[in-house]
This record gives sequence, C-alpha cells and structure tokens, in this order.
Amino acid sequence: MQKWLKKWVVTGLLVGLDLSVSLPAKAAKHSQGTQGNVGFSVAAKIPKNQINKKNSFFDLKMKKGQTETLRTVIYNSTNKDMKVQTRINTAYTNTNGSIEYVSPKTNYDSSLKYKMSDLTKINGTKTVTVPANGSKTVSAQVTMPSQQVNGVILGGWYFKRVDDKVTGSVKGAMNMKSQYSYVIGMKYTSGQTPKPNMLLGNVKAGMINYHRGIIAELRNPTAVMIPNLTTKTTITSKSNDQVVKKATRKGVQMAPNTRYDYPILLGDTKLQAGQYHLHMTVKNSDHEWTFDKDFTITAAAAQKYNKASVDNNGISIWWLIGLGALGMLVIVLLVLWLIFFIKKRRQKKNA
Repeated sequence: MQKWLKKWVVTGLLVGLDLSVSLPAKAAKHSQGTQGNVGFSVAAKIPKNQINKKNSFFDLKMKKGQTETLRTVIYNSTNKDMKVQTRINTAYTNTNGSIEYVSPKTNYDSSLKYKMSDLTKINGTKTVTVPANGSKTVSAQVTMPSQQVNGVILGGWYFKRVDDKVTGSVKGAMNMKSQYSYVIGMKYTSGQTPKPNMLLGNVKAGMINYHRGIIAELRNPTAVMIPNLTTKTTITSKSNDQVVKKATRKGVQMAPNTRYDYPILLGDTKLQAGQYHLHMTVKNSDHEWTFDKDFTITAAAAQKYNKASVDNNGISIWWLIGLGALGMLVIVLLVLWLIFFIKKRRQKKNA
C-alpha cells in the first residue's frame, strides 16, 4: 500500500485554467535532473518516528497528544531568488478515482474527524523566498488529538512556485506560462488499524466536467486506504427491466474517510426521466462489496443536464471539422491574395 505514497511530484502546465497533473515518483532529492526543468526541488527531512526509512514522504507513527515539528528543504537551482508558496492539504478521492493530494476540497465525508490540514500547521509565512542557488528549510507543527485515533490520517505538503518567472514554450503557442509544484505525501498512523468498509450513498443524475451521467456516491467511512478497487455497475430501467448502462472502472484508490462521486457517463445517450435500479460490485484482492439501490431521475433533472451537456449533438464533430476546414480555406485565400498583390506591385515598379 505504501507505493502509492512514494512521493507525489506534480508538474502542472497551466494554460488559462488551474489544471495540474500528478504522477508518482521517487524522492524529490537535490538532483540536477529534477531541477533542470522546474528550477526548484523539495526534500523531506525524515524524523525518527518514520515507519519505513526508505520512504521519502512523511510516513509517521504517531501517538495521541503527540506534538512534532516536520521540516522540508526547498532547493533553488536558478541564478535568481524565487518565491515558493506552501500549503498542507487533506487527501481525498477525486472523480477520476485517484487520491488527490494537490487541490483542497470544500466539503469532506462526514466520517472524517481529523483533517491533515487541521492537525498540521505551517510555521511562519506560507510564502517563502529561496535564495539563488541556495536552499530554504520550512517547518510545520503537528499536534495530534488528545483522544486516541485509530487508523490513518492522509494528506500532502504542497509547494508551488509563485514568482511568475517560470516560463514554458509549446510549439505553435504564444504567451504561455508553466507553473510547477510538488507534493510530499504525509501519512500518520496511530492506534489500531480499522477493518476496511465501503458504503453506497446517494445515486442521482448529474454532471462531471459538463458530461451528463449517473453519479453514484461511494464512501469509505474507515480510517484506512483501500487500494486497487474495481467497480462493475449495471443500471436498469424499472419500467421494462432493460439495461440502460453498464460500466467498469479499474484502479480506484480510496483515501481514508473519503467520499468518491463515481461518474457513470452516458455519452450521446440522453438522460430520461423515470425509475431506475443500480447494481454495483466493488472489490480488490482482499475485499468485496455488493450494492443495490433504486433511484429516480426527475424530468427537471433530465432536462437540466441534457441541456447543459457537451455531449449534445447540436454541435457535432463534423461541424467542428467543417468550421476548421473553412477557416483554413480563408487563410489560404488570404495568403494567395497577398502573394498576388505583392507580385502585382513588383510588376508595376519594374514597368
């Protein structure tokens, strides 16, 4: 289970939107290979209560009421001072079925009693200046609850360059900036390990990234990570028992005490008002859960999400191809006209 936390390095190319891509990697050590593209790197100073000394993230054994200071070194490999912003995030499972360490969430599962961002506070200012070709050590204070905590508290220490001096170039693009960030995983283990459990919450019509579908709320109410889950879902209409949608998703990672809004997207198929039944199995190599739930799609909900969905056929791919071809034709005609115009002017000058 520890390999998912080996070290999460996030290198986000932001083009107008706040998008980031996270990929697992080894420790962010003071290496020229890492810094060459980013300009800075980070490395956790591993404390004595580290469970596995080989891990480069904070994998700590904690006790109730324990306080501890954690430290991370930020390395600047550029010839100029840079500003780096730091933040502590609480981990959760995002709509892609991955554990999210980068973007904070506005609402968490009701079973989450202790957030990483509440137990771990950054000391001093959250934006620090790292000297050119130098380093800066930042610290955070951990205060565990006075009551016994059983299980895992999961999160990440986020670092983002904010001095706007990182620029990236993409062929054919202009005025594009790249922003780079790192996340060091933080995992606190305390007391006894609870038995994993999964629950199915609300099932309803909805939309994810403007794609319509059925949203099934899967919950992990236990303070343990549940890795490598495969979900198999069948949705049938209760009016005629016909299968409306079948879906399978592999590699789902459930963070401790998290709610996963699992999107079962319909594509070109429109939502239809009516009564439906969802049957779902969720399993990995160690556990299996089966869920059955009836749900209703109202006419108002179907109309709302069908209208707003980008899956509509109103603007088809052929329209987009046609518009693109028309644009190219206009450009070609303008170029030909310009060549003809320049040629005519030269002929007049030579006459």
